[in-house]
Amino acid sequence: MSKALEGIRVLDMTHVQSGPSATQLLAWLGADVVKLEAPGGDITRRQLRDVPGVDSLYFTMLNCNKRSITLNTKTERGKELLTELIRRSDVMVENFGPGAVDRMGFSWECIREINPRIVYASIKGFGEGPYTDFKAYEVVAQAMGGSMSTTGFEDGPPLATGAQIGDSGTGVHVVAGILAALFQRVSTGRGQRVNVAMQHAVLNLCRVKLRDQQRLAHGPLAEYPNEDFGDEVPRSGNASGGGQPGWAVKCAPGGPNDYVYVIVQPAGWEPVTRLIGRPELASDPEWATPEARLPKLGKMFQLIEEWTSTLPKWDVLGKLNAHNIPCGPILSTKEIIEDESLKANDMVVQVDHPERGTYTTVGSPLKLSDSPVTFEPSPLLGQHNAEIYLGELGISHDELPLLKAQGVI
Repeated sequence: MSKALEGIRVLDMTHVQSGPSATQLLAWLGADVVKLEAPGGDITRRQLRDVPGVDSLYFTMLNCNKRSITLNTKTERGKELLTELIRRSDVMVENFGPGAVDRMGFSWECIREINPRIVYASIKGFGEGPYTDFKAYEVVAQAMGGSMSTTGFEDGPPLATGAQIGDSGTGVHVVAGILAALFQRVSTGRGQRVNVAMQHAVLNLCRVKLRDQQRLAHGPLAEYPNEDFGDEVPRSGNASGGGQPGWAVKCAPGGPNDYVYVIVQPAGWEPVTRLIGRPELASDPEWATPEARLPKLGKMFQLIEEWTSTLPKWDVLGKLNAHNIPCGPILSTKEIIEDESLKANDMVVQVDHPERGTYTTVGSPLKLSDSPVTFEPSPLLGQHNAEIYLGELGISHDELPLLKAQGVI
């Protein structure tokens, strides 16, 4: 069966996480992703190694289904080969520092002249302005995109989220932009520039907090458990911040992840009162309505926790779900990697690597009925040099070893 992006060639000039996460999604969708690396390789091949002398999980989990070539773009021959690669590609993706590709001699104007149909996607930390030249990392983007100031508890410091919303979150936004540009190319015949900043992507994911910032002008936010409100949206712990109050409540035996997140909708209050052994609260005017409960959300979840703390989280889950009460257990990374349903849905998958053996990685969250995903191991450094330089760019068999000897590849 063919795949959605079959026939699309992606020149992947990305490294670390934000770019590789985007190009891996494109590869899973069927694009031919050619990862162009400096002769020394993507730095994450060597970072956080758990097995000496082989590519790290950091690299292998972000670069499945790609081909790898090496190229020194600072050499004249390297620039010539890059020009030919651009000419043959539909998409080019890079996440170098601001101006780095221009300094290579490949401005957008130059790239567009080489290949008017190419979609050139750039990931940067920030947009144009005072932050443009700031160095961007995952948590820096969270800090400056609105996430950290609204994550944590009221009496504690700002916290980063474990979800990589700055890096991989930006990667998903980049994929959306690339696919839109490819679709528009069908009608215009032209490629275009796609720019996504990490700060902007995080901000897009924090829009509900900007909603609440504006609501503050009309008074305290009743659905937040906080007692005091200033002129900024406060950190509110595990409160949902939405229309229905929620909280993570402790379960037995009291381990670090023995919690269930519970949301109390109006229709769920009566069955909750029965489950916790307080059925009289269902008709008590002090508790019966959402408006009555809002001022005492802390007490409400305390009552629920007195019940949940006597039961394992899976028992709590079963009892709540039996009454259609929205809830979910807090799953540890160990529980997730062992979860049979995630394995059955190809979200936790096993991949065989030629050097490190079998490892576990995250599968594709994009499920297309006519574009099945197969999971191929990340490429070894320069694994496809001969295949691409000889077989596709037409370099002679005599030149290839010279290019390596001269440090071009």
